[in-house]
Amino acid sequence: MNKPQQFLMFFFLITIVTNSAAQSTPPCVCCTEAHSQFDFWVGEWNVYNPQGQLVGTNRIEVVQDSCVRVEHWVSAKGTFTGTSYNFYDTETKRWRQTWVDNQGGNLLLSGEWKDGSMTLDDKEATGNEENYNRITWTPNSDGSVRQHWQKTEDGGVTWTTVFDGLYKKM
Repeated sequence: MNKPQQFLMFFFLITIVTNSAAQSTPPCVCCTEAHSQFDFWVGEWNVYNPQGQLVGTNRIEVVQDSCVRVEHWVSAKGTFTGTSYNFYDTETKRWRQTWVDNQGGNLLLSGEWKDGSMTLDDKEATGNEENYNRITWTPNSDGSVRQHWQKTEDGGVTWTTVFDGLYKKM
């Protein structure tokens, strides 16, 4: 084979290999509008209470081919840490969160993006319609995010604030 034929053969083989690799790459099944509804929360954050005091830091990252948002919480003193796994359930068309922390606490939440906020609660997981938690994340126009965690013991007639945090990008 002369040099031009070798070049053409090489070019032909590279084209076949490249096309084959491109065709074998599966599509991103979680790259949908619904799967990105919680992306306003992705990033590295300082979190402040309503009095403006730093209460902790939080890092939210996208993993598993854009299917999961993982939260890494650390309190300001470093004594309380927690992790949550957040994902869009395509069967139920609802968001799910599994939270676990270093104090033995856990929450199983589900909910949806509605009216400019992500709202998840544990009513479904606990089966208790009287006593349950509700957490709402609201993106603000300045890029910050408010997380408001509330609890009811009377089926939603009255609510008590458990946590009210303002997330500001680091």
